[in-house]
Amino acid sequence: MTNVLIVDDEKDMRNLIEVMLSKFDMNTVSVENGIDAYYEISKGGIDLVLLDVMMSGEDGFTVCQNIREISPVPIIFLTARDANEDKVKGLTIGGDDYIVKPFTVSELVARINAVLRRTVLTNEISSKQVTYLERGLIKVDEISRKVFVNGEIVPLTLKEFELLYLFMKNPDLVYTREQLLEKIWDSNYSGGTRTVDTHIKTLRLKLAKQSKEACDYIQTVWGVGYRFEKCK
Repeated sequence: MTNVLIVDDEKDMRNLIEVMLSKFDMNTVSVENGIDAYYEISKGGIDLVLLDVMMSGEDGFTVCQNIREISPVPIIFLTARDANEDKVKGLTIGGDDYIVKPFTVSELVARINAVLRRTVLTNEISSKQVTYLERGLIKVDEISRKVFVNGEIVPLTLKEFELLYLFMKNPDLVYTREQLLEKIWDSNYSGGTRTVDTHIKTLRLKLAKQSKEACDYIQTVWGVGYRFEKCK
């Protein structure tokens, strides 16, 4: 059974989502603020987070950033705002999808299942004989989806991990932004290629916290896209 954490300061919305998901073999835990959300995530067992953007106190964007410091759990934003800049911000700071209120139960469940499928596919790398992929200073645990630079763990979002893993598996192969959107994002994603650039930027920043050299492995090929520098 899928365990979904609902983070929303409106009790009626939490109750509505709980009723929606109870019909689809999903167990729900609901909280009204970020502090309670961090506690539930720290206990383990949460498969996905539904996170409202417009909350009193810490807003959803802040809560998402704090969650990313402790967990790579998939996050879907829920919001009444349909502004494109909000969508870009949410996906850039670590969100995996973005749903605008009001939404139907079929859309919500479809989005949840799509994000979970991508997560499962990434985790199922365990069927391979080799569980670690190393390029230079970067080491990736293909089973747990953990990334290490100089032996120190680097917390990445789902999309950041998938980008890095794709690059490391195919060093020196240049990917256009359109190719990266097709491979990493849902085929129906309409955010444009800008989201690729923002995810690459945050990925580089996280790598750079441990090593400037590791950050430089991800190279921009001007006028084309990106590639990973081939290194031993």
